[in-house]
This record gives sequence, structure tokens and C-alpha cells, in this order.
Amino acid sequence: MSAPDIFYVEDDTDFAFIMQQAVKEVDDRVSISIIENGIDALEMLHQLTTNSVKPKLILLDLNLPGLSGLDLVRRIREIPYLKYVPVIFFTTSENPKDIKASMEFGANAYLTKPSGYLNLISCLRSLHDFWFTKHLNVN
Repeated sequence: MSAPDIFYVEDDTDFAFIMQQAVKEVDDRVSISIIENGIDALEMLHQLTTNSVKPKLILLDLNLPGLSGLDLVRRIREIPYLKYVPVIFFTTSENPKDIKASMEFGANAYLTKPSGYLNLISCLRSLHDFWFTKHLNVN
């Protein structure tokens, strides 16, 4: 079992499809795996850990069925093997309370989903440039 480069937890299947296309447009070498709820995501992350593999980046929606994004990031941070994997919230909420809570629960960053496909490409290109090329990886 190999880990995807991007492990994305998103319950909106339409947005997930668009995200897959956008990631391929930014860099077709980057693999992305999309899980639709928090409980399945946690289970899959445990499976990856058991196989000694981990994603390079975890993206989370805030409002997820089963286990919220905040609860999920807290649980991810309790897994020693995933401690240094960057976790970024990628959500529609701009509520300052959500942003503050995400940092308190262990997220590395918080991004609001952009509107429009071209803006999504631009956002993902910036995300890719930082986390895949400029960020010094400790994994």
C-alpha cells in the first residue's frame, strides 16, 4: 500500500471531482486520495501508518460527517507517525472562531476554498509550490 501525496477529506463529491482535476492540472505527478467522511479518513490513516507510509499533505474540510474536521485533526496529531505531516483546513468557512480552533487543534494552516476554477488552480499552485517544493520536509 502506498500513500497518496495529498490525502483529502471532503464530503462534497462534486467539489472533490473538481479538486482532482485541478490537482492534475497543477502537477500531474501528484497523487490525491479523497475520503468522504472523518471516520473513514481516520481508519485509512491508521492503515497507512500500519504500512509505514504517510501522505505528504493532509487537507481537511471543516464540516464532515462522522467525525468533524476539528476532531479529525486532533486525532491525527495523537498519532506519532503522522505528527509532522502538514494538515491544512480547506473549507468554505471564514469564521474567525473556526480558524482559531483549527490552529488550537493542531492544523498547520487554514485556507478558504476559492470561488471559480481558475482561482482554485491558482490556490493549488501556491499550495503546491510551498508544501511540495519550498517547505523543508521533516518526514
